[in-house]
Formats: sequence, C-alpha cells, structure tokens
Amino acid sequence: MSHMIVRGAREGNLKDIWLEIPRNKLVVFTGLSGSGKSTLAIDVIYQECQRQYLEAMGYQGIHKPNIDFIRNVSPAIRITQTETNKNPRSTVGTLTDIYTELRMIYEKLGIRTCPCCHKIISAAECKEEVKKKDGEFKVFMFCSHCHYKMEKLTRTHFSHNTKEGACQTCQGLGKVPTINKGNTVDESLSLEDGAVDFWQHQYKEYQISSLYNAFRHYHISFEENTPVRDFSDIQKAILFYGVENDEVKKTFPDILPPKTVAAGKFEGIFTVLWRRMAAQGGHTKKLNAYFDYDICPACNGERLGKLSRSVTVEGIRLPELVLLSLEELYEWIQKLGILLDDAKRSLVESYLLDLKTKLLRIINVGLGYLSLDRQTITLSGGEAQRLKLASVLASDLTGIVYILDEPTIGLHPKDTEGMIAILKKLRDLGNTVIVIEHDPDIMQAADYIVDVGPGSGKHGGEIIGTGMLEELKKQENSVTGAYLKKKRQIKKEFRKGTGDVIEVRNADLYNLKNINVTFPTGCLVAVTGVSGSGKSTLVFEVLAGVTGKKQTAANIVSGVEQFDRIVTIEQSAITKMKRSNVATYSGLYSKVRKIFGRLKGARDKGLSERHFSFNSKGGRCENCEGLGIVTSNMLFFENIEVTCPVCGGNRFNDEVLSVKYKGHNIKEILKMSVEEALVIFNGHPKIKRALKLLYDAGLGYLELGQTLTTLSGGESQRLKLARELINNTGKNSLYLMDEPTTGLHPVDVENFLVLLNRIVDSGNTVVVVEHNLQVIKAADWIVDLGPKGGNHGGQVVFTGTPLEMLKNGVTITAECLRKSCET
Repeated sequence: MSHMIVRGAREGNLKDIWLEIPRNKLVVFTGLSGSGKSTLAIDVIYQECQRQYLEAMGYQGIHKPNIDFIRNVSPAIRITQTETNKNPRSTVGTLTDIYTELRMIYEKLGIRTCPCCHKIISAAECKEEVKKKDGEFKVFMFCSHCHYKMEKLTRTHFSHNTKEGACQTCQGLGKVPTINKGNTVDESLSLEDGAVDFWQHQYKEYQISSLYNAFRHYHISFEENTPVRDFSDIQKAILFYGVENDEVKKTFPDILPPKTVAAGKFEGIFTVLWRRMAAQGGHTKKLNAYFDYDICPACNGERLGKLSRSVTVEGIRLPELVLLSLEELYEWIQKLGILLDDAKRSLVESYLLDLKTKLLRIINVGLGYLSLDRQTITLSGGEAQRLKLASVLASDLTGIVYILDEPTIGLHPKDTEGMIAILKKLRDLGNTVIVIEHDPDIMQAADYIVDVGPGSGKHGGEIIGTGMLEELKKQENSVTGAYLKKKRQIKKEFRKGTGDVIEVRNADLYNLKNINVTFPTGCLVAVTGVSGSGKSTLVFEVLAGVTGKKQTAANIVSGVEQFDRIVTIEQSAITKMKRSNVATYSGLYSKVRKIFGRLKGARDKGLSERHFSFNSKGGRCENCEGLGIVTSNMLFFENIEVTCPVCGGNRFNDEVLSVKYKGHNIKEILKMSVEEALVIFNGHPKIKRALKLLYDAGLGYLELGQTLTTLSGGESQRLKLARELINNTGKNSLYLMDEPTTGLHPVDVENFLVLLNRIVDSGNTVVVVEHNLQVIKAADWIVDLGPKGGNHGGQVVFTGTPLEMLKNGVTITAECLRKSCET
C-alpha cells in the first residue's frame, strides 16, 4: 500500500503509461502544456478514485478511464481554479463563514443604547427571554439598567442577506445602481449606425423594427437614420422607457399600448437593462458598463440596517471590521481575546479560536490582503482556488487523494513559500497530494516528481522523468530537468518605444494611493508586485476603464487616444456553454464546414455545410444534440458526463460521417489538435493562418472540438488573444493582459514570449500583469507596485528596465528576480 499503481493508462494522448506513485507524499506532475499531465492526474487518477469509491457505495455505470487498472487508490478531492460564486451578495466573509463567526460575536458581546433609558448596555450583561411566535423563536432581552424589554439583536440581524439585517434602501448590497446614459446611448449616432451600445447584429434590427412599429402605432412621424439627439421628447421617452411608461400614456390617453412586438410593443432600452439587472441578481461584468453604482445614501455602503450597523464590540462596528484586511482582522481577534474578561471570553471562546484558525490558513495561502467585504465575483481563479484550499485544511480527513491544478496561479514568487507549507501540512495529515505545477520552487519541495512529455498532444503522453528535482536534472529525456539545468540571464537590450507614453495620474481606486505612473508605448510592459498590491486595479480598472468615461480629478488617463483600440484580455471564462469549442470560437469551424459541404461526396448525398454543424438539426445526433456526451444525474454527487448511447460519441449521423476530407471525417477533424490540423489544412491560407496563430499562442495541443468550458483561465486568455489577432490586423492596438502565461511550462513561456514580441514589433503596445519571472526578465519596462498587499500596497515602488531592477531594485520583486538569476 506504499504506492498507487497505474497500469496501461491510454486515456487522451497517454501512451500505455505504467507508473507507481508514492502514497502520503507531495507529488508534482509537470511537463509541457498539453503533454498529458492533467489527463493523467484528473481524467485517469481522479476519475478512477471516484469511480471505485462510488461503486463501492452501490452507484453503477460510472465511466471507467481507458486503463488496465489502478491499485491502492482512495477517495479523491479535486480543488479547481473555477470561480466560486457568481452571486453579487457572496463575499469572502460569507464564503469562508468567517462573517458568520463574527456575527455570533456581535450577538453575544454587542454594545448598544437602550431605547428606553438611553444608557449603554451589553448583550452579555442583559437577561434573555425566548418566545415562540408564528412558528419562529423570538429572542428578547431586558435592559440591565431599567429592565426595558426589547428584541435582542441576534446573528440574523447582523446579516446583510436577511430582511432583518439588510439596509432597506439597497437591500443589503451597499450600492444603488443608476443607468449611465452616456455609456448606453451615443445620441450623436442614429440607431442604424449603432447608437445603442448593446444592440448588436440581428438583435439591433429586431429592436429598431419594434421601435418604429411603436412610432407607427401612436402615429408619430419619423425618419430612419436620424441621430438620437434629434428625436422629439416623446420619441426619446419611448426609446428609453418603452410604451408602458407614464409619459406615453399621458401624451396618448386615448390609445391603448400595443400588445405585440409586431404592433409596436417596445420595452425601452433602460427598461431592458433594469430587467436584466433584476434577473441576474445585481452587478455583473457585462452589465456593469451600463450602470454607475453610487454608494447607498441610507447605509453609506455598509449594507446593514441602522440599528445593526450601530452595534459595537470593543469600540468597533461590524461594517468597519469587514473592511479590514484579513491580516488586520487576525490582529484584532487576537487583541479581543486578551481584552475580554473571563465571563465574556467564555461566551465567544470557541468562535475566537475558530476565527484565528481560519484566518491563519487563508493568510498562509497568500490571501491576507483580502477583506471580508470583497465580492467573490471579483476574485481571480487562483484566489478562489486558494480559498478552497484553505478551507480543506479544516477537515480532519486522512487517507484522501488531493489533486490540485496549479495552486501557485496568481501568486507572487515570495508567496510560494506559504503555499508549500500548506501542501506539506495536507500531506502530513496522512494524505496523498498530487499537484499539477510548473513552478520550480514547488518542484524543489516535492517528495516525488512525474515529468510527462516529451512534447504536447500526440508528441506527449509518456513518462520521461521521475524522482526528485535534482534527479530529474540528470535524466536526459526530461524536458523539465533540461530546462532547469540552464541558467538564463536578463537580456541587455530593451526597446526604447515610440517616444510617446500613456500617463495615469491621481489613481486612487480601491487601494491605490493617488499614484502617478507612465507606460512607454511600443513596448512590452510588465506590471508586477505581490498579490493584492493593486496591479489589476491599475491596469483593468483605471487604464482599461478610461473608454467612454468622463475624466475627473482622480484616475486621469491620457495617451490612449493614439491607439485604434484598447483590447482587454483577462482570465475570465469565455463561455459557460458546452456547445462552444476551440474551432467555433476562433471562427475556423465555419470555414471547415464549407470545405466539407463542397466535397463531391457531400453533394452526391445532398448534404450542405449546415449538415456538418452540431448546433443545428440535420446531420447531428439528436439524442446528444451533437455533443457526443450526455449528462448523468448522480443525485447527491456531482453530475457526470457519459458517452451518448445512441451515436457512441460520434456526434453526427452515419451519412455525414461517411464524407471525408483527406481521409478524415468531420468527427475526426474535431478530434485533431491544432498542430495536426495545420498539416491537414496546409492548402487553405485563411485556415492555416488562424491555426498558426493558435499554435504560436501556445495552444497547439488543444483539440479543435475541445469544449471551452474545459479550458483553464490561461488557456482561455491565450485563445482570446489568438482570436483577436485572427480577426484584427493592421490596427495600432493597446493589449492589456492578465497573467497570460498561466498554465504554461517554462519552455512554453519562452515560445509564447516570441508571440508577444511579434505583436509589439508589429507596432502595438502590450501591458501584462505578471508574476512569472521569465516574462518580467523579457519585458522592456517594469512598473512594480507594493510594497505589500491590501492597505499596505497601492504605491509605485519601482519603474525601469529589468536590468535596472536587477541592479538597483529594493522591492520584493527585485529580490525574487535576483534570486532567479543566481540559480
């Protein structure tokens, strides 16, 4: 039982792998992107651990990976990078239950004013009475001075997600939205020319037709292609608020509103936005562009009702507490335990201990800069994953196989030490920890490394090295070992740029401390700094947020007018739809379908290009609707996907599959990697160019038919970049990118840097937020923020070339840069 034994693993690109993995150790799987390490760790080991565990409980029919067998497995837990919660009400505090513990402390120790005698009273010193009313328990307490009976403020009153606790004006969100008219409608344009920002393509035509039908219904004369600013007041009223608004009813009291769209039932652009806002539960990134969020005038952004937010514990209110960084909150909890007398401490001792334990775990994974009030929808994939990892440490389970996918994502190199401590603690609890990683420090700390390769896709799938890091360096076939043996110094020549700059002045958003900074254009610029130092805020909130917004005294951006466009490429998932894949997203699939539709074999059977689409009826399998898989509901467990029993995973009917291009049918084309497809479509320049850009973006191993929901944050971002380059050429662009090397092996990073440099040499400017030291070394200019994270960050601590940072930098990033050049 000392080893997990894998025999004959042939899943994906794995080539009959035989492997023994030591149990109760920290094991790192590494290798080039697409080499098969994730397939081995997740699709084989995790899947088979789960299958054997569930079948032991009586759940049959679970997909077995393509392997001979695995011995000595245990139940497995996978900790992913997926975003945690899309609900705008979900915060770090609610997600971790830390806010729940604090609510308990405020229930037990809260200080407030008696509404009768107006003296200060403590919940800990007042007698209680519990009464049942209408099926619910009500808790009352008596003033310790005048004995006035009042409702006690319980944990429910300190939650902004309950009717008892939430501010009535903003319903506990802390903000009230107002439509940003300027961002929504450009009145200098006509509707046909794109005056309404979110009216696109056929939807725009549909809405314009509906509006004009409304004008006809009310006998309002109009001319097409008229700028919105020249609309009459009543035309604007209908455009903005629709036919059901009071102004229309007042103007036309004798005309009933139309009942159908064809008759002119137009909803109004502002009404649509409000409806979408309500349907999606508040703030979303897509809607955010059309709304301004003003601080709630009633609670001043504090979310709680008046009485709840006035209660204090040791002089601080709960809304003030949730704004502290987790590091500052930890200090406050420690001080509170010291200040309390024995009687009060006994009331909250268990909560204080739990809070200190949870906070320390989160701080140790490098997230001490977060505050409890931080919305989970604003967390990066790496931050969300580390929060999950911190919560796992609360478990007393042993003998578990934990599988983590790049836990160092989003971590500054200096924070990796804390992550290593967490991983080792998980191991020391008696668990097997398998980590998919490229970080050399994690490899150095591993008990055992499995290097998969030697290349990507069909060129990978083999075990090319095993052992500890120093052993790996001695193994000739190990790509990782060979790379880490070499010393790589900083380049000596840097681009001077065009001479122009982008200038940011008085940036004070979130934790930025009124900073002034310039970015040289025509360069590759790296924005660096520890986690939470303000990098993303500076680049993606201030710099990217300049488009379409009025300049104020703060967060002023100048110099962007020299660009034809600003392209923001972040790590958010491209889509949630399983129907979207690499080929459809990149625009390749429509071209491929045209090729198949024009083949003689297709024409002879009466097939056109639409029959080769899995998104429409005709040629696809209707049981799985062309996906090749169907979802099986596992009741209490996560749903699993199984091969379609009708088409056997073929996706299309036999007639469509009988048509072949260069010996391959459409299903086989979709199973090809980008690299393989480059050979097949070599004679089609447009397809070849698109495939080459995907390949250069480090995505040569992806299958054309790979679902976008399976891509990592880094893969999604590189795919977005490739599509931008496919569709937009000859434009002077400013590219803003968020850790584009996420998920890339060091060798792949070198290849990806070739693409970034090519983009810059073509006359563009690239600004990357990065922790990767290879990218930092390759940059022409560095903007380093810090000195630390959260409230201790938000300052510019260095600007200059990598060589200048190496020689003169005194920041944390500079220390890490020097260390990397020494090894």
